[in-house]
Amino acid sequence: MNYRTVLTICPYCGCGCGMYLPVLDGCLGRPIPDKTHPLSQGRLCIKGWSAHEHVASKDRLTKPLVKTQGEFKEVGWDAALDLVAARLLKIREQHGPDSLAFLCSAKCTNEENFLLQKFARAVIGTNNVDHCARL
Repeated sequence: MNYRTVLTICPYCGCGCGMYLPVLDGCLGRPIPDKTHPLSQGRLCIKGWSAHEHVASKDRLTKPLVKTQGEFKEVGWDAALDLVAARLLKIREQHGPDSLAFLCSAKCTNEENFLLQKFARAVIGTNNVDHCARL
């Protein structure tokens, strides 16, 4: 049995609450608030308490799927990314950059959400970016 705790920062907002993530034999457990953290002082909001749930979900996709003739087929990462890039470029060329929009997720880190909005604005050329927490 291999058990350890990893000190980290909650990824969901700018507060930066401290928490420990327990890891038992490679499986992530429920977060433990860091009582010594100067901001959160041993408290977490509901997002912090559930920060681990999507990682261990049986429904989580771990490999890319492409729908072909009405069925999803597993493909490699390079093929999936090439397909997405080609489709995004085609839509942008045919209909303009503002024909595309991007929705960020509360299940991503602040840094990942920043990268998506930067991609939308700098690469695609649209300001059509929103976040699911607003919906």
